[in-house]
Amino acid sequence: MQFEKGCKRSEPSYLCTLRFDEIEEASGPIPGVIKKLLKEFEDVMPDELPRKLPPKRAVDHEIELVPGTKPPARAPYRMTQLELVELRKQLKDMLESGIIKPAKSPYGAPVLFQKKADGSLRMCCDYRALNKITVKNKYPIPLVADCFDRLSQAKYFTKIDLRSGYWQVRIKEGDEAKTTVVTRYGALEFLVMPFGLTNAPATFCTLMNQVLHGFLDEFVVVYLDDIVIYSRTLAEHVEHLRQVLARLREYELYAKVSKCSFAQETISFLGHIVERGHIRMDPKKVQAIEEWQPPSDVHDLRSFLGLANYYRRFVKGYSKIARPMTDLLKKTEAWNWTPQCQVSFDDLKRAMVTDPVLALPDMSKPFVVETNASDFALGGVLMQDGHPVAFESRELKDAERRYSAHEKELLAVVHCLRLWRHYLLGSPFVVKTDNTAVSHFMTQPKLTSRQARWQELLSEFHFVLEYRAGSSNHVADALSRRADLASLVSVAALSSSAVATSIRDRARELLPKDPAAQGLVHLVEQGKARQFWLDDGLLMTKENRLYIPKGGDLRKSLISECHDTLWAGHQGEERTYALVQRAYYWPQMRDDVETYVRTCLICQ
Repeated sequence: MQFEKGCKRSEPSYLCTLRFDEIEEASGPIPGVIKKLLKEFEDVMPDELPRKLPPKRAVDHEIELVPGTKPPARAPYRMTQLELVELRKQLKDMLESGIIKPAKSPYGAPVLFQKKADGSLRMCCDYRALNKITVKNKYPIPLVADCFDRLSQAKYFTKIDLRSGYWQVRIKEGDEAKTTVVTRYGALEFLVMPFGLTNAPATFCTLMNQVLHGFLDEFVVVYLDDIVIYSRTLAEHVEHLRQVLARLREYELYAKVSKCSFAQETISFLGHIVERGHIRMDPKKVQAIEEWQPPSDVHDLRSFLGLANYYRRFVKGYSKIARPMTDLLKKTEAWNWTPQCQVSFDDLKRAMVTDPVLALPDMSKPFVVETNASDFALGGVLMQDGHPVAFESRELKDAERRYSAHEKELLAVVHCLRLWRHYLLGSPFVVKTDNTAVSHFMTQPKLTSRQARWQELLSEFHFVLEYRAGSSNHVADALSRRADLASLVSVAALSSSAVATSIRDRARELLPKDPAAQGLVHLVEQGKARQFWLDDGLLMTKENRLYIPKGGDLRKSLISECHDTLWAGHQGEERTYALVQRAYYWPQMRDDVETYVRTCLICQ
């Protein structure tokens, strides 16, 4: 019917065929009456967006700048010949679609490309300078408890995801010039909301609330960009879904059917599973703790207890529960993992993922995110008032293990913010990391393609990066150094061809060959050097820094990593020294750093 009307009016029209087998594979079986309804609204779920501008609405994206600031303008980034070909192609396509147009503007953001998983190139706009001078918006977020109260009384749920949702929102008239991007082929401004702008989630949420206003709290919940339709009966659900799809059609908004789920009896929402009147925690929130394997040595045990001890004030009888394990830390005790130790270990894990330690989020209070990355894994914890809300820990992929130390640390931040996005969008929060270079990311002169993609994600949030010394970052540090993840990486690494020797292994090899280090080892063994301790053939400082013996080029390599890489950005002597000494120690380190920086050809 819609197609016939379009033909009669000579309007651009698009046909869409819904593949229910693909939809059901993604979300679950769909009742027949729902399939029939979706057929009726095929035009709301096209394979691609119509090649025309979305209509102007009461809610368009406004870019309000801090008074007195100057328009930021940057030069275009250099590109390879392959990237220039792709740039011409994508710009031509966007010009024909009407979402950009040539610009004459004092503003200018550079663009670069990120390679996607399928090998294609995705254009990213570096709006960091514009975002820095944009007034940050706050917008009301419904109380999580209220959302669950409504969902808990329903049996059927549908989640709607809009196709390229930002590109369905217009830039407010008069603000288009602020979105200008500069390229080899000229300056162009966006007429729709591009990715990478701060406040974009706020605009999108406001629009959805306006479009679905009459349905809110009746049978629709809008939480940021999540649209959930809930009903007690299937008959009700058909009618509710019909009203929402009709409203989307009225406002010329289009859904991406492969990302939607229709008439399901179980959904995941805000870190919980909602099913037939029951709400339970999503196991993924505590998976990092529950899957933690028993320690195999003192080093692993010390890491686990470092995490558990952080929450000891919330665990009744903590000392009694942990005593079998803490006894193993005594130098007089040989390693013997007894059944009592296993019970202690299991009880502490259980305590950390249940009330009163693990808390439900309170959206009226600020969040704190702590992250950390090691050579083989990343970890993080989401907290409020010292209580954990969610834990995360995962193994690094093969490609990620080749990132620099600074990129691994930023990857941990990006991963955790993406994972907990539904909690963090809309309000300011703090991210604590023990890598000082990460805090300079937002002012870094130039981004790599990988960093540009991360910047797009980070631009959605309003947060402050704070440095937190590794010695006090117990929880995230422990989650990023789980022994079971380390062993998984070791097995994977052994199965590959060439494997680089780890810093710890190289330090272990060099230790017997360094007379000064051997002198310290003897003092430690005699109990005369309290500032140091031995750990599996390694010499460690009291602050848990690794002693790097003299010999080979290991010391020079570590300084290079903290000075020469893109992340380090060829900083001065003090900042380079701060980065190196965060995790390592050797005598006259400052002198070595000063010599290296002063002879750096790029810095001269």
